[in-house]
Amino acid sequence: MPLRLTAVLLGIAIVAIVAIAAPARAEIYELPPEGYDVIGALATVTAREEDTLVDIARRHGLGYHDIVRANRSVNVWVPGEGTEVVLPTRFVLPPGPRQGIVLNLPEYRLYYYPEPVEGEPAYVMTFPISIGRMDWDTPLGATSVVAKVRNPSWYPPQSVRDEHAADGRPLPRIVPPGPQNPLGKFAMRLGLPGYLIHSTNRPAGVGMRVTHGCIRMFPEDIEYLFPNVDVKTQVRIINEPVKLGWFGEELVMEAHPVLEAPGPEADAELIAADVDVDTGDAEGVESSVQPKDPLTYVTERFIAVTDTHAGQLDWREVEVLIGRSDGIPAAAGRRIKNAATSAASQ
Repeated sequence: MPLRLTAVLLGIAIVAIVAIAAPARAEIYELPPEGYDVIGALATVTAREEDTLVDIARRHGLGYHDIVRANRSVNVWVPGEGTEVVLPTRFVLPPGPRQGIVLNLPEYRLYYYPEPVEGEPAYVMTFPISIGRMDWDTPLGATSVVAKVRNPSWYPPQSVRDEHAADGRPLPRIVPPGPQNPLGKFAMRLGLPGYLIHSTNRPAGVGMRVTHGCIRMFPEDIEYLFPNVDVKTQVRIINEPVKLGWFGEELVMEAHPVLEAPGPEADAELIAADVDVDTGDAEGVESSVQPKDPLTYVTERFIAVTDTHAGQLDWREVEVLIGRSDGIPAAAGRRIKNAATSAASQ
């Protein structure tokens, strides 16, 4: 069951939020030990009269889709005073090495693994992000941070200028730093030409698929992250709508919708939020996300996580979680001792 407010930890203190010099709502967790891939805990908070779900999400390190999918029966813009709002602040760590920056696009989330300090625990930070819309996909692959800029100027490419001109909103060739600059106060340039991780002057869009391919963060999040990330930091951009990981003897699954072309519902969300698309400097790229059946993602992840630890899935529970695709992790299987009945035989 969801816990109230400060996310009381599940069972043992391996995923404690660390009280270090950071904003009060920064999501910073001690990395779990071997055999554990889950951090954080679910929580609930009571909405105030003036709150929207977007307001609540931002206060608790969540993006738009994070909080909306976890609270489908709650009105986004008028949740109502006294309404209990679920905070989906429990996460299965993304697959692959726990180092550098990992961007999981279907999750709309960034994970950053700082270099461990000798004699101290290792940590992971996690933040909501916006990603490229279907016609301006954020590409997948491995890259790195190649430059960091404070108060960047923006040089919109001709393709973006043409799009804005067609909408009756012409752009200058150079937008100087300031409140009209969509890059905000901080930008980290990636090795993929034209792609940035940057701040924004339109934070309501964080957690949506609204950018021209760049990664957008809340201003306060990137302000904290920026000085902690060095040039040459590795960056992996992945497409994992389903994550599976171990929590002791439990096999925990976290499911998000498979990325597809935005439909009428997505358009309505943008209109309601009064969100403009990101105007980063990336040129259009071919779609890097090839959707598969959700159960294919489950099978791939199951084979991977049971490579060294045999496990068994409850496929009825898997189908329930896929049907919800709300990003809330739940037990979907268990560890077994007989390797003969592991992944290969499922």
